[in-house]
Amino acid sequence: MTIEPAATENAEQDRVPPGPAVMSPAEFAADLDDRTPAGIAAAVSRRIRSGALAPGSRLPTVREVARELRVSPATVNQAWRALAATGAIVARGRAGTFVGELQIRRPAAGRYQRLHPPSDSAFRIDLSRGTPDPDLLPDLATALRAITAADPGDLAADYLGDAVLPELAALVRPDWPARAERLAVFDGALDAIDRLLTLHVRLGDAVAVEDPCFPPFLDLLARLGARPVPVHLDESGLIPAELSRAVSDFGVSALILQPRAQNPTGVSLTARRVRELTDVLRETDTLIIEDDHSAGIASAPLRSLGARLPRRTVHVRSYSKSHGADLRLAVAGGPTDLLDPVIERRMLGAGWTSRLLQRVLITMLDDPSAADTVTAARTEYRRRSTELRRALAAHGIAVPRADGINLWLPVADENAAMISLAAAGIKAAPGGPFEVADTPRSDHLRLTVSPVTDAELPWLSTELAAATTAAPTYRRIRRA
Repeated sequence: MTIEPAATENAEQDRVPPGPAVMSPAEFAADLDDRTPAGIAAAVSRRIRSGALAPGSRLPTVREVARELRVSPATVNQAWRALAATGAIVARGRAGTFVGELQIRRPAAGRYQRLHPPSDSAFRIDLSRGTPDPDLLPDLATALRAITAADPGDLAADYLGDAVLPELAALVRPDWPARAERLAVFDGALDAIDRLLTLHVRLGDAVAVEDPCFPPFLDLLARLGARPVPVHLDESGLIPAELSRAVSDFGVSALILQPRAQNPTGVSLTARRVRELTDVLRETDTLIIEDDHSAGIASAPLRSLGARLPRRTVHVRSYSKSHGADLRLAVAGGPTDLLDPVIERRMLGAGWTSRLLQRVLITMLDDPSAADTVTAARTEYRRRSTELRRALAAHGIAVPRADGINLWLPVADENAAMISLAAAGIKAAPGGPFEVADTPRSDHLRLTVSPVTDAELPWLSTELAAATTAAPTYRRIRRA
């Protein structure tokens, strides 16, 4: 649900009788210290959840609230839009704006579901998954045998044990990109990011994200009622001028970024770009969440904003792509005031990440053979990506150099390209779910190089090249 201020908050609405508003504008403004759009939206949300604003209650008009708060109507309108997007409030034209149902409406289908729809179709090759090659992962059985041969007392765990095994902390600290007051282990990078956002981002907050962006980040923000603010990328990462615009225009409360092997573009931050971005953020209180999802298999060196802004950066390192997705392990490091509330809240639910799985990871990180396997995988992914780019270049298709396991392929028409590839037995990921805006600036497909073999490369590159120029045979309708 979106709210159109031109249709709902105009001079005509101000002439509508007050109706069943539960509080006057003065009561509405009471104890509202944060008069930014995010602060106003958060205050209304709290009152709805507490019952102070009951479903069906009519809110004061935008102009009434703006006068009482001594802010511009545009500021209140922005807060109203954020609330309306979640269903917390509902615009009824000239009748006014009302509190919605207690249960905030959620999107029926997230971007991640659209990216990976259930399918019974058989494809000759699947380039859509964004997952590593299972044959390039370390041998999990070796690690399992090693820990089962250990002293049973070493495997014992109780409810009051260390949430992070000291041996694991000792292994990850030496190459952590910044000083971390606290380390925490989570069930994968998305689990860590979900918990951080839930604790530190409020309804109506603006959150800066990369554009294109990893779709689950956008799904998480949608379910929190937060507003994603797109910041575009170039070959060095987030564009500083765009981040500066986002900060000045929206006062972003958080920034989510992938410092290397960005999904879907494969872009990695440069040292200069880190300096430029931290200069933009230095005078703000923006929470920085870094998702290093391709640690181990990314070729670029790790650049972290936490090296310059350690008090506001939480860095998350995943081991899923390097050591195995079923480990479900990621380590987060950052200041205590950002991580301790997450850890304390988690103790009321899952409690901690399995110490048994932590010991499996410790064994793999300590095993020279496993380390060699990860190094070999990194080299092989780089080779496959390079070979596919070269094969496409031979067909006149230029694809930007990328790190990790994905390539961002520009196409003339996304839908036509998907149809062309499907007819050839190739499954690719549509670019649309990665774009923040409903109407992307340009069309792309994301290709995962992990399934690509040398034998199939000539055929594959020919079909991909043909798909880049495929034209629709019908009038294209953008997704809603």
